[in-house]
Amino acid sequence: MSSPRRTSLSFIPTRHFELELPFRLDGQLTEVMRLRVQSLQQRSQKRQEGERLLRPDEAVYRLDFPKQSLSFSRWTVRLAQPGRLTVTATSQLWTPDLTHLMTRQLLEPVGVFWRAAGDASEQRAQYYEADAAEFGERIAELAKVRKVMYFLFAFADGCSPETVDCSITFVDV
Repeated sequence: MSSPRRTSLSFIPTRHFELELPFRLDGQLTEVMRLRVQSLQQRSQKRQEGERLLRPDEAVYRLDFPKQSLSFSRWTVRLAQPGRLTVTATSQLWTPDLTHLMTRQLLEPVGVFWRAAGDASEQRAQYYEADAAEFGERIAELAKVRKVMYFLFAFADGCSPETVDCSITFVDV
């Protein structure tokens, strides 16, 4: 009688590549939204019910997704000086070229990042880990159906667009 033949299964690990995507200031869209505020003020009109106007300390940033199958890995946020940055995502229902931004199109949770006065300048910003992870995972989910996503960056306590370097890293799945 012959002995049973043994087989071994070897698993070849799938290669996953990290993809770091920088948030980019959308100067044109920021300007259009600022002009909307200015136009309403000049005509002494009120915003539409539920409309979200851009505040003076905010700017619109965009994130371009070259791929749609992504899994959140981590945030990289550096603030060149002490301050606070709040990042709010907009839903896929907002088409900036067609409609005004409405408050219902702002997503939660938001990302809050800060640097205290005593922190080293090369140190990454501090943040609420659970909220930032949930926020990153939500962005990865939305990336499945979007090629571009828009965000409101709110700058406070000494933070400004010139002092912020912000990106999000995904794993290609």
